[in-house]
Amino acid sequence: MEKTLILIGGGELKTKETLRIDAYIAEKAKERAGERRAYGLFIPTASHDSMPYFNSFRKTYTSVFDIKADVALTVYGEMSFEKLREKFLKADFLYVGGGDTLFMLEHWKKTGLYSLICDAYERGVLICGLSAGAICWFQTMYTDSPEAVQSGASVPYAIYPGLNWIKDTISPHYNLRALDFDGIISYNKQDAIGLEDNAAIEITDGRIVRSLNGGGRAYRLHVSEGKLEKTVIAPELVL
Repeated sequence: MEKTLILIGGGELKTKETLRIDAYIAEKAKERAGERRAYGLFIPTASHDSMPYFNSFRKTYTSVFDIKADVALTVYGEMSFEKLREKFLKADFLYVGGGDTLFMLEHWKKTGLYSLICDAYERGVLICGLSAGAICWFQTMYTDSPEAVQSGASVPYAIYPGLNWIKDTISPHYNLRALDFDGIISYNKQDAIGLEDNAAIEITDGRIVRSLNGGGRAYRLHVSEGKLEKTVIAPELVL
């Protein structure tokens, strides 16, 4: 059974910035659901379970694409583990929202939510994510932390370990963070991915199979002879 991730560099659900990518995800979810009405489960942990964020997800996926939208709430203890498990078993796709990446990963492991996500992935449930929800699956990720923000650091971003599902390094919002991220990659002489807002990559069984251009691009970064080279991840599907 194929295991697929669709990971979006950034963009606002509320204003439907990512609508072209959302349409691609919705089609994949409907294919999986077959004759059933497709069911999408939104995971807003990184935003501390923001209900306005979930409402934006629902307005896009239910109102535009006629997909049943539900939410997994864990930050304030609203739902029992068994209730959450039932939601995960119904899901045709999971959508992990943006926000505080490091808080999200710690909370997933503390609450057992991570085990439900892993189980869904093993069953072939499509996993999608935006910003924090896009980068957390990688070995290392360029993100911020509450401590860095509170300290007033001039660049409150650094490389942190992710879940290590994908053996790579990634930055979301690459159109906004390229200068600093490029500097880190060049200094460390390592390969990486720069994922712009309104761009996504599709990964099947651990391998990038295409990039999705919804108005932004996904780049492979490679340092050769001291110079940073950037190439668009191919094949690129323009939506």
